Amino acid sequence: MTHPDKTELKERERKNWASIAEGWRRRDALLRKGAAPVTERMLELAGISPGNRLLDIASGTGEPAISAARIVGETGEVIGTDLVDEMLAVAREKVASTDLNNIEFHCIDAETLDFAAGSFDAVTIRWGLMFMPDPKACLVSAHKALKQDGRISLACWAAPDQNPFVGVLMQTLSKYMDIPTPPPGTPGIFAFADPDRLRGVLESAGFKNIALEDMTIDVLEIDDGRAYWEAISDMAAPVMALVDQLEESARLDYIDEVVETANTLKQGKTLRMGGHTWIASANK
Repeated sequence: MTHPDKTELKERERKNWASIAEGWRRRDALLRKGAAPVTERMLELAGISPGNRLLDIASGTGEPAISAARIVGETGEVIGTDLVDEMLAVAREKVASTDLNNIEFHCIDAETLDFAAGSFDAVTIRWGLMFMPDPKACLVSAHKALKQDGRISLACWAAPDQNPFVGVLMQTLSKYMDIPTPPPGTPGIFAFADPDRLRGVLESAGFKNIALEDMTIDVLEIDDGRAYWEAISDMAAPVMALVDQLEESARLDYIDEVVETANTLKQGKTLRMGGHTWIASANK
């Protein structure tokens, strides 16, 4: 079996996320609400304060970079980077509607970051490391960019069965197509589901005092199964890339089954689709 090389994997991820940037724009309020507890905890663990410089890697549509910019204030600075400029376009639009002038976004490959050594007080990576073909390269660059004793905090999703917000999609899809098990180390949403792997890659990049904690959140709080499908199909780029391979009739059947399955999880008047994430922190 021939595996894609790192360049091909990276281009696949870039195309997937570029194709869904508009969906993230539409669902921005929903996404920010669900992710808020993780964003807040990451920034707390990063230890930032007014006047600090923070590097946010894999910023996507702007978080936690924008939240961090409010903390570091006018005397501080936030630099956000992402591989996908279409996602950063949304982040820039959001900043333009605020009074923030201490934040900027750059389309940069996280595995080739080249910031001046010791130039940041903290680094954050929220749900981005999993999609990198060479995550160690990213973390080595982040380590270099940090000041001595600078902090890093990052989030990676735990196992699929602990994440029904996307697990429902994948479990149902397995009835409609063969979903191959990716080789170890392949980038993807659950690439760091194993906390030992997450700890290990941080250690290998030179970080110390590594701490891992877990957090369960309501990733999506919506009305029902149909609202769930409409929202998640706007956001889950890797899964949608597979769904788009189904023939039309199978795709419609799949959607109906996802909606029906999600509705069985509804309690009361709303449907809360949960997620379980690791939050790691360490210092240089």
